[in-house]
Amino acid sequence: MRLLTLLFSLCPWLLASLHAAPNFVLINIDDLGYADIGPFGGKVPTPHLDRMAKEGMKLTSHYAAPVCSPSRAAMMSGCYPKRVLPIPGVLFPSAAVGLNPDTTTVAEVLQAAGYATACIGKWHLGDQPEFLPTAQGFEHYYGIPYSNDMGMASEGSKSNPDQPLPKENAKGKAGKKGDTEPETGLKGNAQPPLPLIDDQNVIERVKAAEQHTFTRRYTERAVKYIRENREKPFFLYLPHNAVHFPMYPHTDYIGKSGLSLQKDWAMEVDWSVGQVLDTLRELKLDSNTLVIFTSDNGGPVNQGADNTPLRGAKGSTLEGGIRVCTLAWWPGSVPAGSQTKAITAHMDWLPTFGNLAESKKLGELKLDGKDISPVLLGKGAAAGHEVFHYYRGFDLQAVRSGPWKLHLAQNELYNLDDDLGEANNVAAKHADIVAKLQKHAETMRADLGDKTKDAPGVRELGRVANPQPLIAPDGTVREGFNKIAKKL
Repeated sequence: MRLLTLLFSLCPWLLASLHAAPNFVLINIDDLGYADIGPFGGKVPTPHLDRMAKEGMKLTSHYAAPVCSPSRAAMMSGCYPKRVLPIPGVLFPSAAVGLNPDTTTVAEVLQAAGYATACIGKWHLGDQPEFLPTAQGFEHYYGIPYSNDMGMASEGSKSNPDQPLPKENAKGKAGKKGDTEPETGLKGNAQPPLPLIDDQNVIERVKAAEQHTFTRRYTERAVKYIRENREKPFFLYLPHNAVHFPMYPHTDYIGKSGLSLQKDWAMEVDWSVGQVLDTLRELKLDSNTLVIFTSDNGGPVNQGADNTPLRGAKGSTLEGGIRVCTLAWWPGSVPAGSQTKAITAHMDWLPTFGNLAESKKLGELKLDGKDISPVLLGKGAAAGHEVFHYYRGFDLQAVRSGPWKLHLAQNELYNLDDDLGEANNVAAKHADIVAKLQKHAETMRADLGDKTKDAPGVRELGRVANPQPLIAPDGTVREGFNKIAKKL
């Protein structure tokens, strides 16, 4: 017994290796293009991501959603976005709706298995207290509750740092007609100051100078969280605001790529990943931690993203809008230097993490995602999805099975194995495949509908009666949100 005690005291890594379930780190980048990083053909150095790919797996056929909020809803809920967040696009500040608090999130599934949970970064599933991460299974939250462009123009939220700040909206102008939406929130010049939240407190009014610091600050918080929770299983969700417009890499990275602010920021993202992986290695947690790196949607090519060789961009259901660069890393478990073409998606993270953690909570849930751990562990690509449906808002726009993808409105069929750029419509040659995919679409329409949010399988949004900005234009913090009333 004394010998065993001595071994444990000398070898903390042995204690970590005895955890029954692995730790999980889910790194989600905002608007990163398919080919913006080295492992997927990127033009700038990303040595940490290159090493992550060399030591892990590339998921080359992994799907998100065309835009931010739906993608994150799938990631948190294990369901198609339309099932749990039926909105036409994304959520904005002071939205009356958000991800329903009754939705069981991946954090709650893992909490039920004894995990510590934290979200550090961009949430974007509702900014009212009822919708924030601390009401959705996360013990701690630090970040901006939506995109970094959803603040005041005069404070840097509507322009890149190489442009002068506009004077309009300096006093919180009401904006143009249509900027105020009763459900999905405030748009354009009606948007209030950008808040930084620490658990249930608004601690900072984010202006241009602060925007530069967030990749670094999120990373420092993430490393601190890993160190503090190394003796127990943990789930860290790290959704960066990078590389979304406006593009605010740290001043140390501005100009570093020699190409653009977007590529500068991609290089800082790589640095951030390196900090996380190096910390796991240092603490001997690498062999007991599954790390996922991904993006919330395809890159916006008009803002410098690169989706080569995919056609399309953010906002579309072409491959360039919804297929995202994704890496899985778990030394000793995920085969080194491997890759898979299996059809996988963000809605798979909940069942995958839940099964690896042996959470009993999974048995209570109806999910669209599936456990893809056999894919990640190199035990069978067949564990991917046989059929995948491409929704954009309320609309079912395409369906895929195997290599075949059918764009429903145009009746265009593509073989993605031969034609990843969706350039050669072969519908006329494969009427049988078109008919098969149309049948899959009809089955999905009977569940989640098409061009409407009213369908049998669509669940209720979360809703509050009187949504308020977290920071008013005059700097007043929402009453009752902070424990200590103050102005920012």
